[in-house]
Amino acid sequence: MAARGCADRFHCPLLSHDPAAAIAQAEAILAREGPCTLVGSSLGGYYATWLAEKHGLRAVLINPAVVAPLSLESYIGQQTNLYSGESFEFTAVHVAALRRLELPTITPRLYWLLAEEGDEVLDFREAAERYAGARQTVLPGGDHSFTRFPDFIPQIIEFAGL
Repeated sequence: MAARGCADRFHCPLLSHDPAAAIAQAEAILAREGPCTLVGSSLGGYYATWLAEKHGLRAVLINPAVVAPLSLESYIGQQTNLYSGESFEFTAVHVAALRRLELPTITPRLYWLLAEEGDEVLDFREAAERYAGARQTVLPGGDHSFTRFPDFIPQIIEFAGL
């Protein structure tokens, strides 16, 4: 983003493990910076969906968690953040907070789904169904990290209107 002269338009906070706190962090950025395009991967895609619907924002969802409360229930207990190394306790209270972010419907025109069929963590078909009617790019192979992400940076920036 810096090379494109957009460094001041890019925010990538290390979100809290607590869903309510993570949403509060994102809401604070939105309040300070104004409307933007959200880009969220995995659980970040779940959060981006909730924020996009609440604020009418566009969002790029990368191998998003579709049913986060169900898929994360098995992780209750001691966890380690993959990026910060921070240890934390993931609890039933956190799962309940994720349930409160569930949305019965979405507005397809707000989204672009990027998914790889080889995602070993989440079933890409659930995301394709959840975001039916939205712009979708579903690619063979890959994994949960979305291995082709660098190839899509120019299109993501275009989708964001930058």
